[in-house]
Amino acid sequence: MNYVVTPPDTPALLIRDSDLLFPVHRIYCVGRNYAAHAIEMGYDPDQEPPFFFQKNADTLVLDGRFPYPPMSSDVHHEIELVVALASGGRDIGVEEALDHVYGYAVGLDMTRRDLQMEAKQLGRPWEVGKAFEAAAPCSELVPASATGHPSRGAIRLTVNDEIRQDGDLRQMIWKVPEMIAHLSQLFTLVPGDLIFSGTPSGVGPVVRGDRLNGHVEGIGDLTVVVT
Repeated sequence: MNYVVTPPDTPALLIRDSDLLFPVHRIYCVGRNYAAHAIEMGYDPDQEPPFFFQKNADTLVLDGRFPYPPMSSDVHHEIELVVALASGGRDIGVEEALDHVYGYAVGLDMTRRDLQMEAKQLGRPWEVGKAFEAAAPCSELVPASATGHPSRGAIRLTVNDEIRQDGDLRQMIWKVPEMIAHLSQLFTLVPGDLIFSGTPSGVGPVVRGDRLNGHVEGIGDLTVVVT
């Protein structure tokens, strides 16, 4: 097929112990999915259903370098378990939701917090705070066939070897099957979709030169340097 301009390459994640790539379609992010994080952001975790925002697939960072973005002086880290879908559909039941999962990764939902807070105050969308270039560093994928489906285990982030975030996957308010089921009521999910599943408390700012080390027990590690 001929195009008037050259189409961009398809964003893709590496897969552990494989020469194959995982093509990425959309990135869905779950907001305030850990109670302590919701509280630190000024919200009552018992008063809202799950909600979602998106990052563009081409915001993925695979080379371990996060360039500090323009128009912000308050960029925050948020460590997350990433869920990758091998199949999709609409109105997926909770009981069958995990059948659609290909595997898992470790991700960072990098956030221009000052721009996000400004957008919130003005009642505007969050894209400027969440969907900027390089806003989604991510590790290689690990197939669920090798790891199972994690429902508990440490999730933590250090910055320059100092622990900033330290939680457990069991603290998620909405578990992975529930996220998939709810999302599939709002969108038609397809193979290649990613879900960033929320972050524990302890989010905070980064500066150029910081070294971020993320870890999800049973899944792997992610190292990112802020440039």
